[in-house]
Amino acid sequence: MGAENIVLIGGLSVGLVYGAVGLLSGFCLLSSLRGLWSDGDGRLIRSYALALGIAIAAVQLLAAGGLVDIGKSIYLQSTFSAPLMFFGGLLFGYGMVMSNGCASRALVLLGRGNLRSFVVVIVIGIVAEMTLKGLIAPARIALLQATQSTTNVTSLPALLSTLGLHETPARMLAASAISAALIIFAFAHPDFRRSLGQIAAGLIIGLLVTAGWFLTGYLGADDFNPAPVTSLTFIAPIADALQYVMLSTGSTLNFGIVTVAGVLAGSLVTALATGRFHLEGYQSPRHMLRSAGGAALMGAGGAMALGCSVGQGLTGLSTLALGSFVAVAGILSGSALGLRGALRVQPLAAEAAR
Repeated sequence: MGAENIVLIGGLSVGLVYGAVGLLSGFCLLSSLRGLWSDGDGRLIRSYALALGIAIAAVQLLAAGGLVDIGKSIYLQSTFSAPLMFFGGLLFGYGMVMSNGCASRALVLLGRGNLRSFVVVIVIGIVAEMTLKGLIAPARIALLQATQSTTNVTSLPALLSTLGLHETPARMLAASAISAALIIFAFAHPDFRRSLGQIAAGLIIGLLVTAGWFLTGYLGADDFNPAPVTSLTFIAPIADALQYVMLSTGSTLNFGIVTVAGVLAGSLVTALATGRFHLEGYQSPRHMLRSAGGAALMGAGGAMALGCSVGQGLTGLSTLALGSFVAVAGILSGSALGLRGALRVQPLAAEAAR
C-alpha cells in the first residue's frame, strides 16, 4: 500500500473515531467554556485540557525522536502575522458562540441529524474558501502583508533555546512542563476524576491528534509525492471537502477531506447505534440568520487564524508554536465576548439540546 493510501485510510479512521467520541462525550471547546463560566461545571474543560496535555507530550516526543518534522507544518513557518491570527481567532471565537458550536462540533451534530449544523457547515466551507482563495482573499492578503513579520523563533522550545538550552532539552522542558500542568489541572478536579467517559474522551482525542501527525509526517513521508504534515483541523478541510464534492473531477483526496468525511460517518453510525439520531431544525428565521452569521465569522476567522478550536487549540498548540498561542488567545477572547459582558449572545431555547 502506497504512502498516499495509508494517509487517506488513516485519516478516515481518525475521523471515524473522533466523530464517535465527539458525539458520546460532547467534546467541544465552547461547551467546555460555557460549563466553566456559566454553569459551574468544569468537567468538559478538564477533558479538553487532558487532550491537549496528551497531544503536546506525544507530538513533542515524535519530533524529538526525529519521526515527524513538525517544522514543515503551517504552524511553525518563520513568517506569520500575529495581529491577523489574533483577529481571526477573535472572529472565530465570537462566531462559535453565535452558532452554538465550533466547526468540528457542527460536523458531529450533523451526523446526529441536526439540520442547523448542515447550514453551519456549508456556510463555514463557502466563507473559508472565499477568504482563502475567493472574494475576501485580497483583503486577507493585504492585511497579512501589512502586519506579517519574519523570525527564527517560532515556537516555545525555540524561545528557550535563545537562553542557551540545546534544541532537544528545550523541547522536552517546554513539553513536559506544559503537559504536566494541563494533566494535573485536569485530574485535580474531583468530579472529573469520577467521569470516566470524559477521561477517556480526553485521552483518545489527544492520541488522535498525535496519530494525525504520525500519519502525515511519518507514514505519509514520500520524497516523490509528499503529503502536507498536519493533523486534526477543520476550517480549510471543510472548504476542501465542499469543493471536492462539487468538482471532484481532476481533484485529489487529502487527509483533511477524508477526516471530515470520517467525522460525519462516525457520528452518524454512533447516533444510529445508540438511538440518538433525530432530525431537528431552526425555530425561527432569526435563529437561522444568527447561526449562519456565526458560521460566516468562523469560516473567515478560522482561515485568518490558520485553524479552529481544534486546528489551533489542539493541533497547533501541540507544536508549541508561538503563533498558535496567539490564535488561541484570540479564540478565547472572542468566546468570552460572546458568553459574557455587553456583547453576550443571548441563548435561544432550541439550543438547549446542543
